Amino acid sequence: MAIEQQSALQSTAFPPASRAWLLVSLLTVAYVVSFVDRYILSLLIDPIKADLGLSDFQIGILLGPAFGVFYATIGLPLGYLADRSRRTWIVAAGVTVWTLATAASGLARNFVQMLIARVSVGIGEATLSPCAMSLIADSFPEEKRGKPIALYSSALSLGAALAALLGAAVLTWSNTTENLALPLIGELTPWRIAFLVAGLPGLLLAIPFLLMREPPRIAAAANPSRRHLGHMFRHVAGHGLTYGCFVSIFCYMTIVAYSQGWLAVMFDRTFGWPVEVFALYDGLLLIVIGPLSVMFAGWLSDYHSARGGADAPMRIAILGLFLSVPPAVIGPLLGNDIAAFLVVSASTIGGAFISAVGVTALLKIIPTGIRAQTIALYYMAISLAGLFLGPSLVGILNDTVFGEQGVRYSVAVIPLIFGLPAMLLSPLTLKLYRRALDDPSFRD
Repeated sequence: MAIEQQSALQSTAFPPASRAWLLVSLLTVAYVVSFVDRYILSLLIDPIKADLGLSDFQIGILLGPAFGVFYATIGLPLGYLADRSRRTWIVAAGVTVWTLATAASGLARNFVQMLIARVSVGIGEATLSPCAMSLIADSFPEEKRGKPIALYSSALSLGAALAALLGAAVLTWSNTTENLALPLIGELTPWRIAFLVAGLPGLLLAIPFLLMREPPRIAAAANPSRRHLGHMFRHVAGHGLTYGCFVSIFCYMTIVAYSQGWLAVMFDRTFGWPVEVFALYDGLLLIVIGPLSVMFAGWLSDYHSARGGADAPMRIAILGLFLSVPPAVIGPLLGNDIAAFLVVSASTIGGAFISAVGVTALLKIIPTGIRAQTIALYYMAISLAGLFLGPSLVGILNDTVFGEQGVRYSVAVIPLIFGLPAMLLSPLTLKLYRRALDDPSFRD
């Protein structure tokens, strides 16, 4: 009886559906803006290189480690803070920091200034996902989280698409106009204007997060003495093999996604596509395929979960892995430009499946009292892997192995190196995940 009463109390604690979906929508918009601010650099590589005198390796640092070093690691204390403090205010502060830092990227005059700006973007964006997933988990019952999490995750492809279209528009405009001179700032080349346009409007997003009401924390008081980083680390370390296998699939996804920040340059150097042409095609394709794939994966997860398939999100992630690896490896190696573009784009479907269900799957097995902290650790792991290994390895391979004109081979090698082991591990990953679902002590 006590358990039934507790369940009933928790079910009535969720906010009304309209308010819950409004919160998810605002979080999704914030995530879209954050990804635009993160992705826009990859479309402006060559003009930034020429203007600041950078190497491919330095560009790789800006695309990956400069952004990722704090984006990944600061998430842990922020997750700890999110388990105790007002999450919407944390998001508002983060939005303010990363949008101003994105605009500042357009004012950088050398590598060090750009590095500082990108580090600051990472610090601001690190606030979002741990708070967002904690807020979503407290706004929807477990069996209904797939679709809102998928909607939030669809921001990855929407953000990439909008960044691509913005980049295409700016680069097209740059071919028909002169530099823009602004008072106090001076002359701005088109790539600098792109950062200002991408960053400054996002400041308006901070306002609704300052004003909105938070959902109550569901079962947050169940283990008040255990809600600290030490307990979270002990829990994860005690189930290291389960979490290690689990995260391998999602690390693959981020490594490949960030390595493909070189695709615009690859199509330029390999097939002679102007970057603005690639950005236009890529943006139009992503804005359709990405969100549809993510939302379908979220719907599929909820559909099977409601029918007793508790492991549905994990099975969907594994399916996405097998859908993603072959086209990600084969596409860059094809000799025809249209075929290469379409095959590489097909890997987006698998990647969208993976990104849609990661946190949904994780929320099913982690203790409630350390929810935001564990999610922050998850994002730290996949972000460090993606940002440090993806773009940087492509830059290193370009400079030391394949040469600048061999970037297609660098891009093709990455998913093979990291995807094949994850595929081989997938039967064990699913077995361990099912064991965690069936073991109540796993969530103690």
